[in-house]
Amino acid sequence: MERMIDSDVLAAENEKRATALEQDYNTLGERLARQGIAIDDVTAKVAAYGVAVPSWGVGTGGTRFARFPGGGEPRGIFDKLEDCAVIHELTRATPTVSLHIPWDKVDDLSELRQKGESLGLGFDAMNSNTFQDQEGQEHSYKYGSLSHTDAATRQQAIDHNIECIEIGEALGSKALTVWIGDGSNFPGQSHFTRQFERYLEAMKSVYAALPDDWRIFTEHKIFEPAFYSTVVQDWGTNYLIARELGPKAFCLVDLGHHAPNVNIEMIVARLIQFGKLGGFHFNDSKYGDDDLDAGSIDPFRLFLVFNELVDAEGTEGFDPAHMLDQSHNVTDPIESLMRSAIEVRRAYAQALLVDRAALSGYQDENDAMMASETLKDAFRTDVGPILAMARRQAGGAIDPIATYRAAGYRQKVAGERPAITGAGGGIV
Repeated sequence: MERMIDSDVLAAENEKRATALEQDYNTLGERLARQGIAIDDVTAKVAAYGVAVPSWGVGTGGTRFARFPGGGEPRGIFDKLEDCAVIHELTRATPTVSLHIPWDKVDDLSELRQKGESLGLGFDAMNSNTFQDQEGQEHSYKYGSLSHTDAATRQQAIDHNIECIEIGEALGSKALTVWIGDGSNFPGQSHFTRQFERYLEAMKSVYAALPDDWRIFTEHKIFEPAFYSTVVQDWGTNYLIARELGPKAFCLVDLGHHAPNVNIEMIVARLIQFGKLGGFHFNDSKYGDDDLDAGSIDPFRLFLVFNELVDAEGTEGFDPAHMLDQSHNVTDPIESLMRSAIEVRRAYAQALLVDRAALSGYQDENDAMMASETLKDAFRTDVGPILAMARRQAGGAIDPIATYRAAGYRQKVAGERPAITGAGGGIV
């Protein structure tokens, strides 16, 4: 297998930290044992958990106002896969990559699949793009795509989504994620009901093209780029879509696409209860869809989401897809994605420590204080040694960011890839 990080550097960096890790892990193991928890069992579950990396995430992001390119920017999907391989080599938590078409389109799909295999990476859900116009595109999406008033424009968007499915089949993907920017910017611009009916009709055509073993994920977003109304604006509309389309249709929850103070963990519970939780795009936000690093603002909320997921483990048909989806404007994207993969695993490990029997008892007794303390006890536990041991045992880095910097990967690719100059607006 092709490796992007020098194994000698990895070994040397791990050797520096191995003794301290063993001590910390054993100490935590003794503490958990007093609670009746076997630390090795938790570590094994954490090691088996993976989150997909978005291909676009390894490029420098931006806002509507500016984008400031970084050194060693990937030139295309093959460079992106190499950057994604670095993340997985060091964290052992990101075995798959989610592609975005046409950004990641290539002439030879077999070459792309072979490149992924050579790097030890698989391909996660495919992502379509009908929220921007591409060069040579016949019909514009300025006023919508799958919900456009013009039938030819809708058909163009349908055809594009079907093409994404066909590309995904060639790569071994098993899902299609559909997010649209359709909506309106002025009252009266669109007829809400007719617009949604057009969207459903178009999506039914896409759904009909799904292979038997595929799923389709629809993603809701409260606003942007449509600032007055959005066609798929909340989880309720998203649930209606999944119910209308059929058993292969599910709702995708992006943690950054909600109004302030929305109870996201309750949304997760509702979608689980009715069998329509498809998966997640993990990130964080402070004001509105900022796509910040996962867990960087509200790690407790991330933990509460995983508390619902762990509670549902073993439920028939429960198999949510997990992916990071972030914009990295001022950090090295590889470092941010590694940290986010670690934070998502941290929330999962903490949720595994919740005493569910005790929690259920306190809930039945309406003991709000002790129910809350039961969750807080798990959240306050430093599971860092578990995460590090899971990485080390799988051949990864005890400290991924420190090892990445010691390996000098960013400096290496900055010397190989042409520098991108100029600052443009728009998120990559």
